[in-house]
Amino acid sequence: MAAEDMTAKVHSPDDEAPQRVYGFQDADEVLPQYHIEAQTSLVERPLRSLKFGEAFAVLDSYGDIGVLPGPEGLYFQDTRYLSRLHFTIEDQRPLLLSSVMQDDNGALSVDMTTPDIRIDAHDDSSIPREVIAIERTKFLFRGACYDRIGLRSYDSRKRSFRITITFDADYRDLFEVRGTNRAQRGKRSVQVASDREVQFRYVGLDEVVRTTALHFGPKPHRLEAGRAEFELTLAPGERASLFIRVVCESHRAFTSAPAAEKVGEDAAAGLALASGSTAARPPKGLAEGVIFARAYRDTRRDQRQLTAGITTIISSNDQFNEAACRATADLYMLASRTPEGIYPFAGIPWYSTVFGRDGIITAMMALWIDPNFAKGVLRYLASTQAKTVDPAADAQPGKVLHETRRGEMAMLGEVPFRHYYGTIDGTPLFVMLAWEYYAVTGDRDTIARIWPALELALTWMNEYGDRDGDGFVEYARDTDKGLENQGWKDSHDSIFHADGHLAKGPIALCEVQGYVYAAKNGMAKLAAMLGHDELAESLTHQARALREAFDKAFWNEEIGTYVLALDGEKRQCAVRSSNAGHALFTGIALPERAGSVAAQLLSKDGFNGWGVRTIARGEARYNPMSYHNGSIWPHDNALIALGLARYDLKPEASRIFQGMFDTALYQDQKRLPELFCGFMRRRQRGPVAYPVACSPQAWAAAAPFAFLAACLGLEIDHARNRVRFRNPTLPAFLDGVSIFNVKIGTSRIDLRIQRHDEDVTVSVLRRTGDAQIAMVK
Repeated sequence: MAAEDMTAKVHSPDDEAPQRVYGFQDADEVLPQYHIEAQTSLVERPLRSLKFGEAFAVLDSYGDIGVLPGPEGLYFQDTRYLSRLHFTIEDQRPLLLSSVMQDDNGALSVDMTTPDIRIDAHDDSSIPREVIAIERTKFLFRGACYDRIGLRSYDSRKRSFRITITFDADYRDLFEVRGTNRAQRGKRSVQVASDREVQFRYVGLDEVVRTTALHFGPKPHRLEAGRAEFELTLAPGERASLFIRVVCESHRAFTSAPAAEKVGEDAAAGLALASGSTAARPPKGLAEGVIFARAYRDTRRDQRQLTAGITTIISSNDQFNEAACRATADLYMLASRTPEGIYPFAGIPWYSTVFGRDGIITAMMALWIDPNFAKGVLRYLASTQAKTVDPAADAQPGKVLHETRRGEMAMLGEVPFRHYYGTIDGTPLFVMLAWEYYAVTGDRDTIARIWPALELALTWMNEYGDRDGDGFVEYARDTDKGLENQGWKDSHDSIFHADGHLAKGPIALCEVQGYVYAAKNGMAKLAAMLGHDELAESLTHQARALREAFDKAFWNEEIGTYVLALDGEKRQCAVRSSNAGHALFTGIALPERAGSVAAQLLSKDGFNGWGVRTIARGEARYNPMSYHNGSIWPHDNALIALGLARYDLKPEASRIFQGMFDTALYQDQKRLPELFCGFMRRRQRGPVAYPVACSPQAWAAAAPFAFLAACLGLEIDHARNRVRFRNPTLPAFLDGVSIFNVKIGTSRIDLRIQRHDEDVTVSVLRRTGDAQIAMVK
């Protein structure tokens, strides 16, 4: 039956007009291979996240793990090293008073108290509620989780009670936690190693030995494989502390098996991290309280060192200040040190690893705040660039890494993501970032160092990327294990025709052509800077030709915007999508098209009041609850805002900024999530959460800085030694913004931007060096 015959007119609470809903499924359409199960929502109860290096923890509000089913756990190198850690007092959960992340995400602080406790049912012995204060502090540092449970009695009499800690380690691979079933697993064992330590050990099928050691202080009164009990007595006003240190480690078994050799290859390829891959080893005999205090001191020092000298923002709006502070804290919590510099891991819990595309876009948006992200991303991706053809990894020479994993399933090839290159946009984005980084910093040494990688990336775009020689970059996976769609919208059903049928490859995405256009323009400027004049001229000509060809092939007058993609037969996927906004971001859109593209993006079908939907309402596969077909992504909106600003459509950019700020006000900790649902905004109601969205997510954390830069028209131009504001504006929720420590060369500048009705002024509060400030209308 034809698709048109299977449509039905329905009226949704989301919509003000009837929408077309398609009930068909293509004959060869299958469920996604690497989906994330949503049987347990990440938003049904508050979760807390900690991260350091390759370790991260997902905790409930109490700081516990695994009390209810879900993704909670202590993870290390894509494996759950601790699946349960439950604290009770006389077998009851304490009463929760507050649960907050510290402002810099360095630690979780939980305040609790005793519930009503009857210790012996045959006498009057009991503990009234709220007489013992319980303060819990948890943080991660160098492969270990540190946990202090402090108690203080406010009672008028001495009280005795029992505290129990139950624990377990299931060593499930992250892809198992996400929903993948495995036929076989390795061997797990557990032993009480001493009167203060329990050790779990897992020998994986990849012949990697993973261990979890739980250290307790003071010595428990009873210690078993999975349970520690403490008997405490507190006099009025007396204090006590319990410490739990969980150490995660992995090493190769003594074997010559190929899987074990691959672990060594990872280190040799520079994929191991500079910190977090080796657990801290305190001197023997040191009290756990001292170990906790030293580690806490060291993690604070590490955080201060990481954020020293960054650009900071203080505005007239306290709520925006909170959101900006949380975004900054999230960025640096997700930052991991590699041999090549800091790299923002993509997000917690599903993507706490290197992603090429995510890292590049995060670095772009945060470039004016801290260019060290861009430097680390460029150097790391240059060092891991593909050098050979490997169909299993979707790799060809010059292609930039999409994702790397170090878990058991990746090592065994059960999932293809050990070193996976199945992304079509990472390579041109890599070249784009190189130019943007140089334009802001003038760091010629870094560009010279990665120049061979940039040349190889350019070759990949022209040869492997352009599969049929038509000038457009297309994708098609090399094996049935790879990702079916390889743009940022990589759901199995995210690229489709107007009638709802899925597009057949090779597929040329709208935004990817824009990335290639910007990459070639940027590469031309870098080539000219390095004296490669002939290459610069050729690239400029290629970019100009691509822009002309793109407009002819991708513009659709009927829908008034650029289409989502071209399929393998060069037929337009004539779908209104947020992808067209990236054509503005990269500058490939013709100036005369910008107004129409913006009108579609900000229409009621495109903009729901909170943000721009990935797919416009009314399109065949529109679903506001989908991952990519009607949801709203903060980073996507930030790039669109930058694109609108590029074409001087500041009111439209400001409108998106306003919607995203309003969204943040409804979020836990005012943190923008990875994505949320695309239902229409309704009065006295916040946005609808997506059930398995990562939070924090790196490119969502960087988005507020991109929104602000877009509205201000902020450009840092190292070559001209100036900071430029191009027709700046501020949204209604900001009367003024102060920006401190803007860096350009050796100059440092503090600025104050003030809104006066429709006008904006810029004042210099402090300046060292000779950099200039320019305002352009």
